[in-house]
Amino acid sequence: MSHATLSDDIALRIGLAARALPDTDPARLLKVLADAVGLPPTADGLAGLKVKDLKEAADGELADIDSGPLKQALALLKGETALDIAPPPPVEPYLDGEMPGSIRVACASNGGEQIDGHFGSCRRFLVYQVAADAYRLIDCRDVDDAAAEDDKNTHRAGLIADCQVLYCASIGGPAAAKVVKRDIHPIKLSDSPAASACMADLSRILSHKAPPWLAKVMGADADARVRFAREAIEA
Repeated sequence: MSHATLSDDIALRIGLAARALPDTDPARLLKVLADAVGLPPTADGLAGLKVKDLKEAADGELADIDSGPLKQALALLKGETALDIAPPPPVEPYLDGEMPGSIRVACASNGGEQIDGHFGSCRRFLVYQVAADAYRLIDCRDVDDAAAEDDKNTHRAGLIADCQVLYCASIGGPAAAKVVKRDIHPIKLSDSPAASACMADLSRILSHKAPPWLAKVMGADADARVRFAREAIEA
């Protein structure tokens, strides 16, 4: 399949859109576009695309990808790159040990403080330190998949290896296995909530009825984990 007939603008759109999709390179996306709008893709053809078209084209090549990344890719394909990417909230100073009993949480984000990123394609990880009475954004880690020495999911898991919990819009099975292997507990959130709201909720959970898996992450002993479980059942 030749790319020679693509205009520079369309080729750039396809490259950016492919980066927004997990496990997708430009050739895979071009295969879908060939079926959806024909070759070569044009600005007019791409303007009429819908998420449904991307999911159904090429015998469902992209059907397993969640709507969030597909919407992002669709905007890029349509040339809507002028949309501002909101900067993350300001990082606060933090020294290890300042928040006793706290855990470290990574949030997959594409802009601002929204947890709206697929693990395999998000632009950055917002890293929070969360305790029973407070939470703090301590780092913002931009993702550069070009720096991956092997596969990008292993690279991404390494970026948050010091975290115990991961919040993301979605994550595939193989990627989740790599995250869990590093003792990170992945949690999927489908409604793109603000990270600050989720951290406030998590802080309240830590102060009261942490589930057993979270108590283990916190380093609570077995008796404490049993107590957490019993309280959750009786609530």
